Amino acid sequence: MLRYQPQVAPENRSLNRLFIVAFALLALGDTGHVGFRVLAYAQGDLDTTFNLLGGEVGLVGLGALSTAITVTFFYVLMLVIWHERTGKPYGWFGMLLFAAAVVRLVLMAFPQNDWNSSVPPQPWSLIRNAPLMLQGFGVAYLILRDAWLTNDGVFKWIGISILVSFGFYTPVILFVQQSPAIGMLMIPKTLAYVAIAAIAYVYLFRRGEPAARETARQGT
Repeated sequence: MLRYQPQVAPENRSLNRLFIVAFALLALGDTGHVGFRVLAYAQGDLDTTFNLLGGEVGLVGLGALSTAITVTFFYVLMLVIWHERTGKPYGWFGMLLFAAAVVRLVLMAFPQNDWNSSVPPQPWSLIRNAPLMLQGFGVAYLILRDAWLTNDGVFKWIGISILVSFGFYTPVILFVQQSPAIGMLMIPKTLAYVAIAAIAYVYLFRRGEPAARETARQGT
């Protein structure tokens, strides 16, 4: 994306910068999530901890916290991307989605999250993920609603990919404590994010859209 950004039409560069930041955050968080888990496996125990500022911190929990934070900001940026693409005001619903991000970040600071646990505790896992689900489904709704109105094929598929991602993630939130193997659904969930990145890369960076924002706004 960075490589092709200079070739993007000037009126689309701000939108594309948002995609670059969004996926840089997502990559950073997921690298920590997977990397710390691999490191814990290499040391023979998912409950492996290390000393940080005088306290014991679990590798798996630290990775889970990193991706929990970055994915929250990812959906904040997706909301801003929707606004940039359509030119529509955020309105009360957009403000609600911003507020959901703040609530989630506050909830993640509570000790009941037990970040050192390799399996997220219930009901706190559901509590902290409820605002994220509101963010995700809310952004998908806004994107799909306006993409269909303007026949914006690129953002139709982005919206659908967000729904697919949460379709795989929801069972993990609800049932991974009872059946750890259901965590395998995180693989297709991640592939849905890869699809969003690929769609944005090909159609907004490689091929470019000389008047994408104007087309979307005129359609409204």
